[in-house]
Amino acid sequence: MKPRCSVPKCAAVFHRLTGRPTRGPGVLGLLVLAAFLGLDPRSIAAQTNDLSLADSFPPSSLVSLLIAPESWHPYPAFADRAGWEKLPAAARDLLIRHGEAARAKPLPDLPATLYLAYARDGDRGRFEGPYFQRRRRLHELVVAECVEGKHGFLDAIADNLWSICEESTWCVPAHVGAQKSGVGLPDVDEPVVDLFAAQTGSSVAWTLYLVGTELDSVSPRLRRRARAEVDRRILTPYLGRDYGWMGFNSRKPEDRPNNWNPWINGNVLTAALLLETDTQRRVSIVHRALRSLDRFLQPYPSDGGCDEGPGYWSRAGGSVLDNLDLLFDATAGKLDVFGNPLIQEIGRFIHRVHIAGDWYVDIGDCTARPGLDRPVVFRYGQRIHDRPLEDLACHGVTLENLVGEVAGIDLGRALRALADLEPMLARAQSPAPLVRDAWLGSDDLQMMVARDRAGTTNGLFVAAWGGHNAQSHNHNDVGNFMLFADGQPVFIDLGAPTYTAKTFSSRRYEIPAMQSAWHNLPTLNGIMQAAGRRFAADHVRYESGEAFAELTMDLARAWPAEAHVASWQRTVRLDRGSEVRLVESFRLESLTSGPVLGLITPCEPSSKADGRWELPLPRRDPGQSRAVTVLFDPAKLKVLVEPVPIDDSRLAGVWGPTLRRMLFSPRIPAAKDTWTLRFRLEP
Repeated sequence: MKPRCSVPKCAAVFHRLTGRPTRGPGVLGLLVLAAFLGLDPRSIAAQTNDLSLADSFPPSSLVSLLIAPESWHPYPAFADRAGWEKLPAAARDLLIRHGEAARAKPLPDLPATLYLAYARDGDRGRFEGPYFQRRRRLHELVVAECVEGKHGFLDAIADNLWSICEESTWCVPAHVGAQKSGVGLPDVDEPVVDLFAAQTGSSVAWTLYLVGTELDSVSPRLRRRARAEVDRRILTPYLGRDYGWMGFNSRKPEDRPNNWNPWINGNVLTAALLLETDTQRRVSIVHRALRSLDRFLQPYPSDGGCDEGPGYWSRAGGSVLDNLDLLFDATAGKLDVFGNPLIQEIGRFIHRVHIAGDWYVDIGDCTARPGLDRPVVFRYGQRIHDRPLEDLACHGVTLENLVGEVAGIDLGRALRALADLEPMLARAQSPAPLVRDAWLGSDDLQMMVARDRAGTTNGLFVAAWGGHNAQSHNHNDVGNFMLFADGQPVFIDLGAPTYTAKTFSSRRYEIPAMQSAWHNLPTLNGIMQAAGRRFAADHVRYESGEAFAELTMDLARAWPAEAHVASWQRTVRLDRGSEVRLVESFRLESLTSGPVLGLITPCEPSSKADGRWELPLPRRDPGQSRAVTVLFDPAKLKVLVEPVPIDDSRLAGVWGPTLRRMLFSPRIPAAKDTWTLRFRLEP
């Protein structure tokens, strides 16, 4: 079997052989090492980059590059009345109405028993709901105060900010297990810097930047308290502790940091750049963030493929933008790496996996309709001069959905949305950049995206991927595929249900949505795919041209030994303007219960003849009715359709109350065979 390689593994070997630093040997060194180890150099080259933020911007240069906090004005503060009055009148009115509605709402309570709900029964939502309501309320109040400029929201802001300062922890219950005492109530003497503690620190920092001086009229102690809490809960522990998400202790490919890394670093950077007045300490925090970001970026595949999927791209690639945009602005454009090819490819991922409307290729824990963070995508497109990204962000944009960003959990992104409001609205008629083909070939994804024609959702769209079963937010889904027709889902990736304590525990794969049987995959001799990096696709080959796109791969290694799979070659082929073909050519070492192929659909399949089933699409216009026909050899295969009730609110919000599963099984079980299914869009 041909060995698989990854950059972290090769870098580790390089370090053992040469003694050079763990930053890695660079592209040339890894290519030489690949040849020495007998590995495929193309696999190395596809995953390697030479970007090092920490080396490019050492502390000595940051001292002179960083603008002092008192001189840095990334957005208009309250006192800059002209800056806020530039907003369109309709936007100003809407923001004030949001603030008035927030002011009328009481502050939610966060009692100890609510915090303990996660430890007691695994429920995250009961605490996180009011926790995030407090922060959204603060953001809406602060922005409304800046827009109106009459001090009418100051008391409500003071109450909200003081309540957040009074919280025993800013870390949510699902993440507090990082403290020495483990899950349960927080230890106030051991602050934990998780996603939302850091996000809260950023919210407090932006609040003080925008209306801090005005809050002195309520009480000068409020501003001092808030600054002290950010330092105690965020900046000091950030400098003093190596959290796993920082990536400093990563040794194996599966330890590679996920979206927590850029997401948290961006929020810590915000707090440090806005609030830290000690120059050396400010520089230390910034450089530590650069070192940590390097741990996220250096093993990132050079094609920009996000193995966490488009639902997490906003907080993976999008948070990379947050960091780099902050640093670009805080150095007057001197810290600028937007021309780096990796940074550009990370941005382009999001439009490559766009299907139609608000549908995206939802791998892993993603939802199929993740909601696009338009201002992030637009700013990314601007920074890397990528028109398709800008078009994706602006296509169909409205004042309401842009201003709605203010209600989110990220006040910095809300300010960016307001800064880019007018240029985005001016381009609301931009076409969606519907790419004809994309290939993300790193070992993590091996993803094909293809449609009949670029620039239109009419016709067939297919996505398929190989990869391995140790991705971040992994589902056991090596070899899965999705099919859309006229922008409507036909065969789907279910996505992940509402997060609970089980989601990120050792019992994760007890959840059906994470299992291969609940993807468009076979179950072999009654056995599903297994979790782990060694359970992966082999001999992956992708080809495309004017008339077709095709992905072929051997999936045998995705199953454990007890499935007795010698080979399972899957081919997913789009013949443009004609059909999508699924070919399963397999050989089992032994046969017990035989193979069963399951396909998940939101449509209602009906049998029209032997070997011909019809899946009607939702009607777009009165009188218009189209369907996808499934064709196969009825002498080989039989079909059972079973309903799949959806009782999870997150999944039901995307798919409704019921899905269906088409189960294809052999009429005469055989250890070796080839099955062909053809999917055609009928008029």
